[in-house]
Amino acid sequence: MSQKNEIPNFFVYGEPSRVLDVGFLHVETVMDRKTLHFGHVASHKHPSMGQITYWFKGGGRYRIEDSTWNFSAPTISFVPSNIIHGFEVDDQSDAIVVSVSDDTLKALAPQVDLSLDTPTFLTGRPEDPSWKRVDALLEMVSAEYADRGGQGEKVMLGLIGVVLSLIGRLGGSAALPAASPTLALALSLRSAVDRHYRSDWPVGRYVELLATTPHLLDKAAREIFGLTVKELLLERRLLEAKRLLMFTIRSIEDIGREVGFEDPAYFSRFFRKRIGEAPAAWRRRNLERNATDGNVEA
Repeated sequence: MSQKNEIPNFFVYGEPSRVLDVGFLHVETVMDRKTLHFGHVASHKHPSMGQITYWFKGGGRYRIEDSTWNFSAPTISFVPSNIIHGFEVDDQSDAIVVSVSDDTLKALAPQVDLSLDTPTFLTGRPEDPSWKRVDALLEMVSAEYADRGGQGEKVMLGLIGVVLSLIGRLGGSAALPAASPTLALALSLRSAVDRHYRSDWPVGRYVELLATTPHLLDKAAREIFGLTVKELLLERRLLEAKRLLMFTIRSIEDIGREVGFEDPAYFSRFFRKRIGEAPAAWRRRNLERNATDGNVEA
């Protein structure tokens, strides 16, 4: 087994990976989990969410894939899903960690001035006005989450989008760690799948588009995402179907066609096989749960 396949997948650090709810957001500080890691967070990855980590005090060593930095606050990183990362800090250090599901990041992508497919790591000076804005915005994100949790989603997404754009302004596109050939190919595949999954391309079309071989493409998908190329395609179609079921009133048949299934019965079988219930039942259960969650006391 390759070293990549031995890297643990987590939900949030220390908790087993699990399927995320559509629109998932989570905010906490690094030291909220101090009793799990004591400042030494081993290399790990998150299969279905990206993370913004803003170090507002202290410092240490941070790793993303094969790159390592010594850093001190203020420092910020954005790490997409399935990118390996970890760090060591002392107990005087702390950071705000904003975890955002892949489906939410895909919805934000057209509105932000930062590539959300590649990792970013930036350090700065506390007196820099742009860093002061980052600090203020992430304090607002943290406070909003503490007060309202998922019920403040619209405000949270607006704030997170601005933070991501500020990361780009601060130099996100110039501060990327060098990607290994396998990682670069996997990220190119994910980007290509996002563009073409509705067209139900066979794997061979992606091999041709990315100028590689079936073996190398499948190897990259397995090492970085833990999925074959075909499974990655199916998971992307499933993700979009869940988003449309949750956030639109379009019919099941229309949603099936949108994600590449001309036969509504085939779409329903596909969805039931992967989720365990029919699309209509899944939509009804999640909408009822959200309505119940929204009935909170002021």
